[in-house]
Amino acid sequence: MTDKTNEILNFSCDYLEGADPRILMRLLDTNLMQLPGYGLDPISKSAKERIRLACACPGAEVQFLIGGTQTNRVCIDALLSPWQGVVAADTGHVSVHEAGAIEAGGHKVLTVPGENGKMTSAVLGDYLAGFFADENHDHMVFPGMVYLSQPTEFGTLYTKSELQEIRALCDQYHLALYIDGARLAYALASDENDVTLRDLASLCDVFYIGGTKCGALIGEAVVIPDPSRTSHFFTQIKQHGALLAKGRLSGIQFDELFKDDLYCSIGRTADMQAQEIQQALKSRGYELLFPSPTNQVFVVMNNARMEELQKSVVFSKWEAKGRDHTIIRFATSWATKESDVKALIGLL
Repeated sequence: MTDKTNEILNFSCDYLEGADPRILMRLLDTNLMQLPGYGLDPISKSAKERIRLACACPGAEVQFLIGGTQTNRVCIDALLSPWQGVVAADTGHVSVHEAGAIEAGGHKVLTVPGENGKMTSAVLGDYLAGFFADENHDHMVFPGMVYLSQPTEFGTLYTKSELQEIRALCDQYHLALYIDGARLAYALASDENDVTLRDLASLCDVFYIGGTKCGALIGEAVVIPDPSRTSHFFTQIKQHGALLAKGRLSGIQFDELFKDDLYCSIGRTADMQAQEIQQALKSRGYELLFPSPTNQVFVVMNNARMEELQKSVVFSKWEAKGRDHTIIRFATSWATKESDVKALIGLL
């Protein structure tokens, strides 16, 4: 039977496919092994050691969770006091696309204006200075953490110097710095990136390494460089209903992703394909929202042209721009076929 969902090109997101074949083979090879639960098995321990080594952080706590929203909620709740909220760009995932999950957990998302998806140190500094200068701030939700994404929801990247500036503000105002790495593999593989896993471990209080969008079936790896920064994190995962009994499933996947430098290279082809699509759009006179150095391409398209293209291509509609145009997104992934990229460019 033919699967008609694959008869047209699909660039809607970066988690359309299953998993890297090496992961699937490892899952099959270990399928009948009897292993302890909750990530306490030897393969999960091996994966955690590989991650610590890659981050040059031998004392880090590493825990595996299932999805990004779940991970964000657990980490934010674990680091904040009840009277604190998390500062995020107005385009941040926790602010826009998590259905109020953070607020449902009891912590307000405090938004500041973003620039191409990024929070600048200048905007953050002005917000924090203004908050503490307000004589009524004791009646308000206190900022307790800064939330960033690397790459951002718009595929843009923070430079190392930008992260250092934000880290300095966090230190000045005693805030935690948390980085959502749902698409981190595409950041690490980008030619424009200058931030390594080691840099993240030295600059962040907590960050996570995304697997769901980066070659794994499911799963994200939370890294806490200084475990004393949180208390009973494992138990808090359990309390949130986020502890996977068959923790081996995450451990096996990340053990493969961090073998032979796979994680840091798996996004390379996707980034190159996205640049190919961007160049094709530019050469054909389309308006890019702004250049993206990773695997997401945002373009402003005339609605009539968009509707025609929809007959052959699945993509994401981001938001309207005026009455006659829409911002749409094409996303490549670790598994995108070059033939599909060529076919898309032909249609453009």
